[in-house]
Amino acid sequence: MGGRRRGVTGAEALRRWARGLVLGVALASAFAAGWPVAWASELPPEVRSALQRARVPEAALSVVVQEAGTGRSLISHQARQSVNPASLVKLVTTYAALDLLGPAWVWTTPVGWSGPLRDGVLEGDLFIRGSGDPKLVLERVWQGLRRLQQAGVREIRGDIVLDRSAFAPAEGSPADFDGDPMRPYNVQPDALLINFHALTWTITPDPVRGVARIVAETDLPGATVRTVPLVGGPCEDWRAGLKPVPTEAGVRFTGSYPAACGEQTWPMADPDPAGHGARLIGTLWKELGGTLTGRVRDGRWPAGLRAQHEWRSPPLAEVVRDINKFSNNVMAQQLFLTLAAQRLPGQPATPEAALETLRRWVAERIGEGAAGELVLDNGSGLSRHTRVTAQWLVHLLQHAWSSPVMPELMASLPVNGLDGTMRRSRAPAGRAHLKTGSLRDVAGLAGYVLDDQGQRRVLVAVIQHPNANAARPALDALVQWALKAP
Repeated sequence: MGGRRRGVTGAEALRRWARGLVLGVALASAFAAGWPVAWASELPPEVRSALQRARVPEAALSVVVQEAGTGRSLISHQARQSVNPASLVKLVTTYAALDLLGPAWVWTTPVGWSGPLRDGVLEGDLFIRGSGDPKLVLERVWQGLRRLQQAGVREIRGDIVLDRSAFAPAEGSPADFDGDPMRPYNVQPDALLINFHALTWTITPDPVRGVARIVAETDLPGATVRTVPLVGGPCEDWRAGLKPVPTEAGVRFTGSYPAACGEQTWPMADPDPAGHGARLIGTLWKELGGTLTGRVRDGRWPAGLRAQHEWRSPPLAEVVRDINKFSNNVMAQQLFLTLAAQRLPGQPATPEAALETLRRWVAERIGEGAAGELVLDNGSGLSRHTRVTAQWLVHLLQHAWSSPVMPELMASLPVNGLDGTMRRSRAPAGRAHLKTGSLRDVAGLAGYVLDDQGQRRVLVAVIQHPNANAARPALDALVQWALKAP
């Protein structure tokens, strides 16, 4: 759910920002921590050349490179310049979660029913209560419903009731950030987030008929087979030629598709996110051979009802890996709100409570001082208002380096040239674990590199400029320099 994103301004953005809670947390300075002061401010020549080719001034790059643990500084340039870190914010959210909850922590989704169960017939309602599980994906929901049938529930003579009350209802719209509500990265959090509230469409050329068939992974109501004409020519930006249009019946496609592209998949946010879970669960229940007399609807878990089953998520370490490797925004937001839900059990989790949880964690675990300030309004970095300094992020990563959860955090970061959002990096493959950050005018890296002497180094770099994404070769050059610098 990463990728380049466009920002918007206007009354709605200003209103949301004014309503948001600003998190200001000061960290102890390098002097207070006893680390050597960074005197090197000149950028390596290869980094400067890459910036020049992208027409990005050196002042637009903030960078700090230090030895991990000792804090010996190798370079510091614009280190205390306040910048938008984009998805580098996920480092704060995921490190805090690993520290507060532990790598083995799991989400549980209780399932229970009212009324008697006899001979496979439930004379009552089935209840599913969400707790914020970020990875309640299609196959896990299928498996959970299959377990119910194996337990003897075949016919439900009532409703399937979905309790989404663990999180306060999201304010605003998925279109608020950049006006494109069907981009998966714009999906909003939900206590019962089913399959990321997204559909994956498969586009398959049918040369005999001269069309491309477009089919959703699950035959939800309104998600039936679509076709568009096939066209000749090379396979370039095939998505630009297809126009998904939300309708009351789901999605229809206009445009055309190049035959040369072969089969492709296209993940897309459901245009009706509030109804996505109900439609998916109802469809899967029927596909499994179950019978439902009533309907799938929102509701509340009855007081005193005992859970008959629990759907358990993968451990937190695995979820954090997905968040950081693929810069998954909605999963980060689910985790962010979960921190509030765990601190204030029984209350609907809100962004304000989650921000306060992070503020307390940073103050207690890392320390308050006057060296820098972090300003947040969410836990994913999908924001035009978040601000941090490169020095702040280095302090965070140095603290993580000596923490018990360092192995899990570092292993969650993309490996350059091999996986996640760093798979296309041109730096020597396998030598760096680096989180990426990307917005329309932001490109950043933060994490750990392994130098030629076998020592780890902490690297943070953020470019903030209209040509930031064209200047990514400068970040690759910086990684290569950090691997070899004495």
